[in-house]
Amino acid sequence: MTAERIGPPLVAGEREMLRAFLDYHRATLAMKCDGLSDVDLRRQSMPPSRLSLLGLVRHMAEVERVWFRRVINGEDVPLVWSDEGNFQVAYDASAATRSEAFDAWQAEVEHARRIEKDAASLDVTGFHPKSGEEVSLRLVMLHLIHEYARHNGHADFLREGIDGAVGA
Repeated sequence: MTAERIGPPLVAGEREMLRAFLDYHRATLAMKCDGLSDVDLRRQSMPPSRLSLLGLVRHMAEVERVWFRRVINGEDVPLVWSDEGNFQVAYDASAATRSEAFDAWQAEVEHARRIEKDAASLDVTGFHPKSGEEVSLRLVMLHLIHEYARHNGHADFLREGIDGAVGA
């Protein structure tokens, strides 16, 4: 599988720009995993960290699920990998496979895209239980861009450690 990454437009409306940057970062994470075996994708960065590329994919599935489905859409769904709500479980990809992780992540990305597309505006709000406050779809999209950008930096280092590939 080869990820296709399209650069965001240089001029666009706010919603189109946020959508494009979020998709750009999603594609970047997929690109960092291209061409690697399940063993390589599970390779951990350095003890005691369990961080791996596959763990990042699993984590981002949880992030997409929580922010779009639970917060914005108000769905009562558990985390993908933890019935107890422990986000750290997703990082442990020691027994995970590419297909399991990517299928879950892609499913959550598709849910997120549908929820965002169906929302009347970026001002639509949902309840964030941790803060106890309403948050806008705009904030959620910005938060996801930030989350992907941070973890794509981790993915850069992980990929370089696996096979020396750098850039993009």
